[in-house]
Amino acid sequence: MNIFSRLYDLVLGWAGHRHATRYLAGLSFAESAFAPLPPPDVMLIPMVLRQPSKAMQLAAWTTFFSVLGGLAGYLIGYFAYELLEPLLHEFGYWEKYEKVVDWFKKWGFSIVFIAGFSPLPYKLFTIAAGSLKLTLIPFLLGSVVGRGARFFLVAFLVSRFGPRVEPVIKKYVEWLGWGVVALFVLAVIWFRGG
Repeated sequence: MNIFSRLYDLVLGWAGHRHATRYLAGLSFAESAFAPLPPPDVMLIPMVLRQPSKAMQLAAWTTFFSVLGGLAGYLIGYFAYELLEPLLHEFGYWEKYEKVVDWFKKWGFSIVFIAGFSPLPYKLFTIAAGSLKLTLIPFLLGSVVGRGARFFLVAFLVSRFGPRVEPVIKKYVEWLGWGVVALFVLAVIWFRGG
């Protein structure tokens, strides 16, 4: 059962598509705003592997559309929170949302930077910031710094070391994939209990 090998080949194929940059923009926007999608890194990494000379351009593209999606999430929280609250309950995000609100109260806008850089569900932070009517400019600055730092770091590392380690990644993609799944499960357990 080579789930991650097939997925890896599929994503590499998408990364080489003539509309790959549009797909990356759409994924970056939707993942930050509202959709339960994988993070943009899953497209950014293979796109940088295919075109290392465009690494910084792709990171900028990803950052821009991710922050734009974050702004959409903020506006959803600001203007449509009453409509959104039942969906948060229905899809099992309510407890996570309440935790994010507590984190905003505890750490202020620094949590936007942390959420933007980390694998935490960024969309919950964008919606929470809007629903709490937090100041927009600091929210956007935290988003640009957090998301930008993450995507530029990923693009730099992949462009610098990716072509050399790509054969190793291909060889051990199943182990790496299951390792990421294990880390994700641990992060969810920590997020729920932390």
